Amino acid sequence: MLHEHRTPRHHFDLRLEEDGVLRSWALPKGLPSTSSQDRLALAVPDHDLDHLRYEDAYKSIADLGWWEQVDRDERRIVLVLHGRAGPVRYALISTGRDWLLHRTRQQP
Repeated sequence: MLHEHRTPRHHFDLRLEEDGVLRSWALPKGLPSTSSQDRLALAVPDHDLDHLRYEDAYKSIADLGWWEQVDRDERRIVLVLHGRAGPVRYALISTGRDWLLHRTRQQP
């Protein structure tokens, strides 16, 4: 799921439902385009599941869908997001301080 925030600065939040919560990353520059350009993904606190459909004057749902985990280890989560545009494969890569969201070359 993607939330679009218009304040304090325009950005998106990537939210992945896991273990009864929404794991969340702020994406200050949005999702990667069709290229494999990496995007900064800042881990933010988990959100309750009721936040899944939350909207207000400053936040709207940009896309709803589901995700599937392809591979995972301590430093990387490879996943496929299934949304309006169809499935897209990404890797969330830990840098030790932050995360990078990388659109993989191999697509479903």
